[in-house]
Amino acid sequence: MTTIKKFEEILSWIEARQLNVLVGELIDDDRFKRNFRLIGQIEGSAGSIMDNIAEGFERGGNKEFIQFLFVAKASCGELGSQLYRAIDRNYITQEEFEILSKKTLGVSGLLQKFINYLQDTNLKGSKFSTKSLNNNKL
Repeated sequence: MTTIKKFEEILSWIEARQLNVLVGELIDDDRFKRNFRLIGQIEGSAGSIMDNIAEGFERGGNKEFIQFLFVAKASCGELGSQLYRAIDRNYITQEEFEILSKKTLGVSGLLQKFINYLQDTNLKGSKFSTKSLNNNKL
């Protein structure tokens, strides 16, 4: 696996960002305007997925990163549940539900694969590298 230099290179973050855009387009629709609380919850959980991937990466240690990836994965579950609430209230169509659910499950799967990889590697993270330690002495 190649070294990831910035969080924007992480496939699960890229996919989570695309999911966030789709969610944003959906909640901007007039059908959602009646339920501000659900809008906020859906927007929050969708954003939390990509935000936790980025924050975990920036911590520089794989153990912390894995914890943040688990939080991002949990946010996928939260978003999935909120999508059921949206379809049950007829705020979204069956097709919209299926598209977003599939995308959410896809991101969750990518996160699990990434977590598995990080758990199986001996790498500790960038903050533990000799180069990183030497740069901190400047």
